[in-house]
Amino acid sequence: MNTFSLLIKPASADCNLRCKYCFYIDHLENVKNTPRMSDEVLETMITSYMQTNQNNNYAFGWQGGEPMIMGLSFFQKAVEFQKYYAPPKAVISNGLQTNGTLITDDFARFLGEYKFLLGVSLDGPANIHDYYRKTIGKKPTHNLVIRGIEHLRQNKIEFNILILVNNKNVKKANEIYHYLREQGLYYHQYIPCVEYNEKNNLESFSITGEEWGKFLCDLFDQWIKEDINKISIRLFDSILEYLVYGRYNVCHMGQNCCQYFVVEYDGSVYPCDFYVREDLLLGNILEDKWKDILKSPIYQTFGQEKSKWHQNCNSCPFINLCHGDCPKLRIGSPQSSNILSVLCKGWKKFYTHTLPRFRIIADRIKNRYEKNSLIQIKSKKVGRNSPCPCGSGKKYKNCCMR
Repeated sequence: MNTFSLLIKPASADCNLRCKYCFYIDHLENVKNTPRMSDEVLETMITSYMQTNQNNNYAFGWQGGEPMIMGLSFFQKAVEFQKYYAPPKAVISNGLQTNGTLITDDFARFLGEYKFLLGVSLDGPANIHDYYRKTIGKKPTHNLVIRGIEHLRQNKIEFNILILVNNKNVKKANEIYHYLREQGLYYHQYIPCVEYNEKNNLESFSITGEEWGKFLCDLFDQWIKEDINKISIRLFDSILEYLVYGRYNVCHMGQNCCQYFVVEYDGSVYPCDFYVREDLLLGNILEDKWKDILKSPIYQTFGQEKSKWHQNCNSCPFINLCHGDCPKLRIGSPQSSNILSVLCKGWKKFYTHTLPRFRIIADRIKNRYEKNSLIQIKSKKVGRNSPCPCGSGKKYKNCCMR
């Protein structure tokens, strides 16, 4: 069975905020009652997932909406189920994406005890963040998020800052970057805000490809000066991951979209966070087995759409870094994904500006790794015909010994 992770929406799109650019809040209109995951769905989801072969690594991502409105007791119950149903020597990871406003000290202590990794949404300083990110009562939320972050820090919890790049902050890369740096927030994830209306026109809060490219170039120019070893930017880390190891760890770079499953509050399963749609319903964990969901023709077809990129992509020097980009960004035909990404011009601008320097950094990482491998080899006194400790699969004499 192929390995996969779960992205779980225990409260569906329900949230204590009403951010104007939220693409998911409209889903509440299709829910009759307050969406809350039941104990039955929670337990069935966890036990069935634990029975699949994931190389003993089980990854749970809790998202929404706002997952923390489920309350502390829900997550305590989830962890107890995980511990009870986990196979021997299982490694369980929990990630939680939150707006940060509901983090209390008690909640933070629990998250710290079980090593949850958090993603906290913060679009920049108050004057930027509060433009879109307001409560249901239209009150600003920046100070509430900072309060939540302090609880995380006091309990020594690992967390990343999630910045949605929208029309109000896309020209302020330097201001946002330095604000986060001054706040001691060193783990960043920048996400482009691209949403379309029913007529396939960009919503007012969205950004264009040109704006995205300029934003990323400005961000890189600040980071490269003196923060390479200090600040982690997920996109930059992912580029280096590919250049050094040939691996993709973000889905927009890969060639296939069969990577994880979304589990809604009622147990319904979908192929992607951006595609929680009736026509892409894959099944329900209360009725269907994971092995059957994995084999679903709908799921397989959905995954393969990623590789149906525009013909111009075939001659693009950066094709291996995006493979046509996320299908969500290929707007133009509801029947086909064979459309250029709306961010295409931005990606080209960014990679043209930065890739030579990324390659230099990647070479340094490779050289450092090879040097460390040689030190390990010498300390182990590896024989000429022994497997090389670097993990290449070759004999030592044909690999690092040379």
